[in-house]
Amino acid sequence: MKSALSLRTTLGLAASLWLVACSTPPTGVAEVLDRPAERQLITGLRLYDDAQYPEAEAALQDALRLQLVSPRDRASAHKTLAFIYCTSQREPECEAAFRAARSADPQFQLGKSEAGHPLWGPVYQRSLR
Repeated sequence: MKSALSLRTTLGLAASLWLVACSTPPTGVAEVLDRPAERQLITGLRLYDDAQYPEAEAALQDALRLQLVSPRDRASAHKTLAFIYCTSQREPECEAAFRAARSADPQFQLGKSEAGHPLWGPVYQRSLR
């Protein structure tokens, strides 16, 4: 079940990347996956799904350093980093990551269940002020 979810997440993200990665659509998902930043984002999300948080953190930071093309992808990387920071008691970094997600994509917001999470929900609410 978990591998099906990870595969679904990866395929969905790859399709999303394909649609928004650049002004001239790539010829396929493989072309998007040739981009180092997008590849690191997918790796980071997969590692997060597999509860390998230190490795996920490093991959997501690399994705941001390598300059993800899509604002939505940058927001996703920052959001996932915020989750990692909050679960490891790094609230200032968590709040900063939520602010960075909103800066990357002004439409960014947590879903209802995410916003109600006991660890990062209150930090997210603080980041909105």
